Amino acid sequence: MRVLFMCTANSCRSILSEAMFNHLAPDGFEAVSAGSFPKGEVLPRSLRTLQEAGIATVGLSSKGNDAFEANPPDIVITVCDKAAGEACPVYLGPALKAHWGLQDPSDVQGDDAEISAAFNATLAQIERRCRAFLALPFGRLSRDQLHRELERIGQL
Repeated sequence: MRVLFMCTANSCRSILSEAMFNHLAPDGFEAVSAGSFPKGEVLPRSLRTLQEAGIATVGLSSKGNDAFEANPPDIVITVCDKAAGEACPVYLGPALKAHWGLQDPSDVQGDDAEISAAFNATLAQIERRCRAFLALPFGRLSRDQLHRELERIGQL
């Protein structure tokens, strides 16, 4: 199963999601990430947060969803923050789509400790959602049931 995490810039939340999912995922599951307007580079704070958590950062890059045209995802999860009025990217294609909104930790103002705390809290929320996703009984869920479960997980 291939999961695409999408956001606007593909430099923070979608990158954190891709890395955490792949860190936890068993064989047969893979996450990638993309942005509707990719920044072209991953935020150094995102990479540092992952490294401090013991999560691999090799191969992470900011890219658009055209990078996956030859190998489309099964599921697309947007991680933009609709509650903050952020425009979420749209993925056209047959993939199952869900929304797991996350506040952008790169928007947090404050000292280094406050910014680190925001990034760590976001990563912890992503971990809870990825663990819930990977615990689903995929073989017993219809497409509609899977969609409902994905939306439920987005509320965790």
